[in-house]
This record gives sequence, C-alpha cells and structure tokens, in this order.
Amino acid sequence: MGLFGFERRKKKRLKEIWPKNEDGTDVPPAFLTHTGGSPMDEQIVLSMLEAYGIPAVTRYPGDGAFGKVVLGASGWGVDIYVPETMLADARALLAAEADEPDGGEADGNGL
Repeated sequence: MGLFGFERRKKKRLKEIWPKNEDGTDVPPAFLTHTGGSPMDEQIVLSMLEAYGIPAVTRYPGDGAFGKVVLGASGWGVDIYVPETMLADARALLAAEADEPDGGEADGNGL
C-alpha cells in the first residue's frame, strides 16, 4: 500500500491496451490531430483520450523529436494518432464542447 493508503497509479503498456484486428495483428494508427504551442496542449489531449479509454501515440514532425530531447518541447508541435477503429470516437470527443454556463466561464457556484 502506498502513501496515505493510495496505490501508485500504474500505466498499462501500450502493447497491452492497443486494440487488435480479428487476425490478432495491431489495428493501424490513424491521424487524429496536430497540436502546436506548449507541451501542455499535447498533455491535455492525451489525458482526455486516456480518460475515455482511447490509446494514443505521438509523432514529432520535422526535427521535433530533436527539439523535444534538447529543449524539452518540439518547435514543430506533435501529431497524435489513435487506433483507426477508435478514430470516430476520438474525433467526437475532441469536437465536444465543454459543459459551461452561458457566460463561457465557470462561475464557481457549482457546489
């Protein structure tokens, strides 16, 4: 048992959660979106997909992988791929609007 009775969250290996075709081969990845800007943009999308059980892989276009290693962030952004069998669900998830009050901002009175 971990600190304060919580177990350490263990991420499953990608190979274990990536869907398989009927013949047992991995479903090919399909392009979902390109995120630019800060590394936080990438993490928000990946966390949202993970929360809904959609595995994802990333690819840094151009010299982005080099920038990621040297600077900690890619200057070219990142491409996010999901299994092609889950592409429609992932697109719908990204397209869904946040459930916010009419003012566009949370008013803090939701409790």
